[in-house]
Amino acid sequence: MIRSFTAHYAMFAAAALACAVTGCRTAQPTDFRDVVLQAKEKVFPSLVYVRVVCKDLDDGKDGKHTASGSGVVITEDGELLTNHHVIDKAVEIRCLLSDGTSYDAKVLGSDKDMDVALLKLQMPEGAPRLRAAALSSEPVNVGDVVLAMGAPWGLARSVTMGIVSCTDRYLEKCGQYTLWYQTDAAISPGNSGGPLVDTAGRVVGLNARGNLSGAQAFTIPSPTILEVLPYLREKGNANWSWFGFQFQPLHDFNRNTYFPFTNGVIVAGTEIGSPARKAGFKVNDRIVAVDGVPVTALNAEDLPALERRLGRFPVGKAVKIDYARGGEALSASVAPREKGKVEGTEKVYPRWGFTAKEINRFNEPDLAFFAPSGGVYVAATAWEGNAANSGLKRRDIVKSMDGKKVETLEDLDALYKKALDGLPAQDKMSVTVDRKGRELQFILKYREDTEKDDLQ
Repeated sequence: MIRSFTAHYAMFAAAALACAVTGCRTAQPTDFRDVVLQAKEKVFPSLVYVRVVCKDLDDGKDGKHTASGSGVVITEDGELLTNHHVIDKAVEIRCLLSDGTSYDAKVLGSDKDMDVALLKLQMPEGAPRLRAAALSSEPVNVGDVVLAMGAPWGLARSVTMGIVSCTDRYLEKCGQYTLWYQTDAAISPGNSGGPLVDTAGRVVGLNARGNLSGAQAFTIPSPTILEVLPYLREKGNANWSWFGFQFQPLHDFNRNTYFPFTNGVIVAGTEIGSPARKAGFKVNDRIVAVDGVPVTALNAEDLPALERRLGRFPVGKAVKIDYARGGEALSASVAPREKGKVEGTEKVYPRWGFTAKEINRFNEPDLAFFAPSGGVYVAATAWEGNAANSGLKRRDIVKSMDGKKVETLEDLDALYKKALDGLPAQDKMSVTVDRKGRELQFILKYREDTEKDDLQ
C-alpha cells in the first residue's frame, strides 16, 4: 500500500505541475492526500460490513457456515448493494455500519448472472437517516485513480488505491451480461460487494472478483448496475427474458475463428427447448438486426451489451429477428420466455446421506443434456453415509426410487417420508440413476443413522 500510494502521489503531482504550466481551467489540489481523504469521507460513512449465516449442504448434511463481505448504502432509508455470492443461501444477514450501529437485513432482490444483490436494513421506526453513496452513471477511463473500500479478511472498513487498468474486460465464464472494470487496487476475500470509488467520491462500481494476492481485481460497473436496479426493487430479480441463443463474435481470437463480415453476430448454438431452437435457428446463422435495429458483435467485448438488450424484451411478445443463412436473407418472429431461476433448489435427506438438487439448464448444462425435461441429481454425499456406502456418487441423476419415478424434489420428499415411516421393517430401496448417459441401479440401505452416530 505504501509503495502504491507513493507511486500514485508522484503521478498526481506531476499531472498537477503540468496543469499549472499549461494553464488548466480547473484548479487541481496541490496534495493528492487531500483528494483521497475527500473521496473517502464521502463514501466511508456508507460502507457496510456484511456477515452472513448460510445453508451448507455440500457434505450431504444439513449444516451452516458463516461468511462475510462488504456492501454500500445507496438510500437514506437503508437500501444497500452487495454481491449475490455474498448473500447466496443466506438464512441470516447482519450488517455493521461505519458508526458501529448494526442491523439485520433482508434481501429485496438478487441476480446471480450479474452477481448483484439489493438488501434492506431492518431499521426500527425513528432510526436516524443514513448517509447514502451516489452511484455514478458515467463510465470511467483507463488510468483513472480509484479507491476500493470494503472489509477484506473480515476486517471491517479499509481503503486501498490503484488505477483502472481496463474498462471493458470480457470474462467468458463470469457474467453473461457484464463487461468488467479491471483495477490494481487491492481487492481481497471479504472486499466483495464493496464500492469502487473515484476521486470525486462517486461509486463507479461494485467490487466482485479479486484474488489472494490482491494484484488484479474486477468490478461491476455502476452504469450496468443502474440498468438492473429497478427490476431488483420491483421484481426481486433481474427479470431477464430468454431467447436461448449462444453467440460468437465475428472476430473470435480465442477460437482462432474469423468470419468475413463487417456486421451481425454469429449463432454458435441454441439451447435445448429454447424459443430460438423452436424458431429454427441453426449454427452459423448470422443475426443482423433485432426488432428492426442493426446488431453487430465484432469482438467478444460486444456480447454482454447484446445479451442485456435481448434480456430486456417483454416476455411472450414476438420479436422480429433478421438473419442471413449462407447468401439468403431470412427473418423469424421469436417470443422470449422468462429466464427464471439460474440455479435449482437443493435439499438434504439426512438418513439417506445425500443432498439432492434440481437440474437447471443454466447451472448444470451437462446434466441437462442427459435430462432435457429437468429432474434432480445427487449434489453431495455425506462422508461414509448411507448413499456413499451404497455406491451413489455426486452428479448421479436420480431417475427412480423404489420403482417410483423421480422428477422433482417433492417426489423425493414423499419417498423419504415413506422410507422413514417404514423403518425398521423396511430399511432399503432400489435406486436407478443416470451416470453420464449410463443407467445404473443400486440398493440404498439406510437402517443405520450415520448422522446420529457422527454426533456421538
